[in-house]
Amino acid sequence: MPISLKMPALSPTMEEGTLAKWLVKEGDSVSAGDLLAEIETDKATMEFEAIDDGVIAKILVAEGTENVKVGTEIAIIAGEGEDASAAAAPAPKAEATPARIAAPASDDRVKASPSAKKLATDSGVDLASIAGTGPGGRIVREDVEAAIKGGGAKAASAPAAAPTASGARVKASPLAKRIAAAKGLDLTGLTGTGPNGRIVKADVENAKVGAPVATVAAAPTVHAAPETALILDARIPHTVEKLSGMRKTIARRLTESKQTVPHIYLTVDIRLDRLLAMRTEMNAALEAKCVKLSVNDLLLKALGKALVAVPKCNVAFAGAELISYQRADISVAVSVPAGLITPIIADADGKSLSAISAEMKDLAGRAKDGKLKPEEFQGGTASLSNMGMFGIKQFEAVINPPQGMIMAIGAGDKRPWVMEDGQLGVASIMSATGSFDHRAIDGADGAQLMKAFKEFVEAPLGMLA
Repeated sequence: MPISLKMPALSPTMEEGTLAKWLVKEGDSVSAGDLLAEIETDKATMEFEAIDDGVIAKILVAEGTENVKVGTEIAIIAGEGEDASAAAAPAPKAEATPARIAAPASDDRVKASPSAKKLATDSGVDLASIAGTGPGGRIVREDVEAAIKGGGAKAASAPAAAPTASGARVKASPLAKRIAAAKGLDLTGLTGTGPNGRIVKADVENAKVGAPVATVAAAPTVHAAPETALILDARIPHTVEKLSGMRKTIARRLTESKQTVPHIYLTVDIRLDRLLAMRTEMNAALEAKCVKLSVNDLLLKALGKALVAVPKCNVAFAGAELISYQRADISVAVSVPAGLITPIIADADGKSLSAISAEMKDLAGRAKDGKLKPEEFQGGTASLSNMGMFGIKQFEAVINPPQGMIMAIGAGDKRPWVMEDGQLGVASIMSATGSFDHRAIDGADGAQLMKAFKEFVEAPLGMLA
């Protein structure tokens, strides 16, 4: 019996996702545990594994498809000993629709996978001229690619379309339209080489620089979202790109945080000399174990210790209730190509510095590759954001709900400082700013946390006790 693969819920809050990439193709045999696809959630790209053995009979959702609801059927697997082509075949219809118009040979009447059809359309290739190697002679993407490279595919036999009059409908593939919009090309001035004169990707890419461009007075492209069209100044050269799921989530959560969470900001200047000296000594001692502590590792430990020492700041506001945590799980802001993600160092107050260092390197690396598990970036009791490496002296971070606070770390630099003997000298100083949810944390309690954090950093041996 065919096995239906459905869009999985890869996190407790996931409602939809983007099918970023298929790792298998139709006709492939798979076993339980094999990776099938990469699925982009609102925070990471995660791998989807097979739980049954069989053959990929049909892929129902093409890679790159956005907003696929959880539970949507995305593929069919033929069970052991089952004919894959039969499993993929749709149920017979009661009767054909009399008014159906015959499709071109390169379209529905040729057995081809969705990705093969799309590639053929974009490349102007006639599917009828290609021999399929998939189940039941089905044409798969690799067949089209091989035909294009080997020159064995014929261009779809259709007359080239004459330039379309301004304002008339232009026949072009979605990909061609996107590229043309990005390049500022007017499709009405191009001649299509695709099926039925359709403008395809190659036509737009091969268009000369002098090809007609849309005039300044032209309205925004139909692809622009309504809110984009309202603010877009078409006179300025520009590009428009869709927000990733991660960027949409960042925008929504930070807007929600600033609109619903009353922030209070407290800043202290902290002397770093002793912490930097201890780090140098510890790295020399740990060199044989290939461990190298960063300043951020020590600050994570200091914040964890401070949160446990001042438990009134290790809390979350829950409307009619206040959640108090007995352990400091610290989310660390990590910049990734798609935006920002916050992997969590659990039990930061109790872990050794070497353990924090190794875990942070692992989490940051996998965060940049989009390979974190939901439990590794969802949750936490407080956050730390360090922009010192960019030379930022001081900033105020936005709280990451439902957490009650976030610590913003600025750059350490040489500043005038009154030494212990009362004399004016020069020391390495950094500014740290705590953002606190004033619904849950009073100013005095926030001040106690900042004082404890400062003491742990300025007398770092206390972190090791």
